[in-house]
Formats: sequence, C-alpha cells, structure tokens
Amino acid sequence: MKVIEDSAPCLLHLFLLAELIVHSASRPASSPAPCRTFRSIFHQVDLLMGLSRKLHDLSDEDVLMFENMENRLDTLPHLPHSAEYFRSLKVNESLSQLSLHTQSFRQHIDWLKLAKENVSLPSRAAEDSSTHLLKLSNLLNASLHQMNEEVPQLPPLSLPIASTSFDVLQFSVEISDRLKIFCHWSKRVLRYLQRLNRCPKH
Repeated sequence: MKVIEDSAPCLLHLFLLAELIVHSASRPASSPAPCRTFRSIFHQVDLLMGLSRKLHDLSDEDVLMFENMENRLDTLPHLPHSAEYFRSLKVNESLSQLSLHTQSFRQHIDWLKLAKENVSLPSRAAEDSSTHLLKLSNLLNASLHQMNEEVPQLPPLSLPIASTSFDVLQFSVEISDRLKIFCHWSKRVLRYLQRLNRCPKH
C-alpha cells in the first residue's frame, strides 16, 4: 500500500507530461515553411523596386523620349494579371514561377551591366540589382527546398548586342519598367500565398 502511495505523484507527473507532448505534437505549426522566408522575400522585392528606377539614371523628361519606342526584349518574362490566374495560385507552382522569373531578370540585368560598361555608362544600379535578384532567388529556392520541391533552372537566354549608348539606354528603360511591374506582380502573388498559408502579414 505504501509503494502505491509513493508512486502516485510520479505517475501523475508522467501522465501530465504525456498529455503535454500529445497536445504539442497535434498543434499546427504557427509558421509553415514558406512563411518563414516571406518577410525577407518582401524586403528584397522592395529593394529591387527602388533600384529599378535607377537602372537608366534618366530624368522623367528624358525617359519620355523612349516612351513610344517598340520594346525589343521579348525574352523578358510575361506576367499574367487576370483574376482567374490569382484565384488559381498554388504555393509550390507560384514559387517555382517566381524563381524562374527572378532568374530571367538576373540574366537581363547582368547583360545590361556589361552593356553599360562597354559604352562607359554607370553600371552600379545594375550591379546592385543583380545582387538583390540573387538574394531573392536564393530565398525562393530555400522555400522550395523546405517544401521538398525541385528548384527550376532557367537556361541561358539569347540577348541582343547593344553597340551604342542610345541602344543601352533604351534597353535600360525597358528593363526598368518591366522590373517595376515584376516587383508589383510579385508582391501581389506573395500576398495571395500568405493568405493560402495563413501566414502572418509581413
């Protein structure tokens, strides 16, 4: 009888501990894998948005000269904007698409940087943009790895030769405009993914 009385407190503690473990295991994670990197992804997109305006380093008046010119870089990503597209978003597919688009913009920016250097135009904004696109790409790829998804790889793009300063400036304006659109589009996609994952807002 004495042994039973002495072991009662120990058994009670074991029961409470077991119950605590069961509750902890069954409780959903407060931050799913993709959610952990969303704040950093948003930060990189915001930085790219600011840098995109500096890619051509032209005044608003000078930019107007290129406004009605035909776009020449059909290799830049084409971004769907329909309501149906956003309603059909899936986390793994969307992150893979964002990763491919980010790789594409990085190839274009690296090409622009070399073109600027070849015609003696400032290339610092292009260099900084490339750095942040790489960071964004790494964050997206990390999210895909956390979901056990394969990271897509974009093959090298065939880009034109920019032989004059005017050509380089025209390409700079085109990439700048499309990069701004990409940043706005990315943030909209990420907000939808946040809601799908019930992530806290960034």
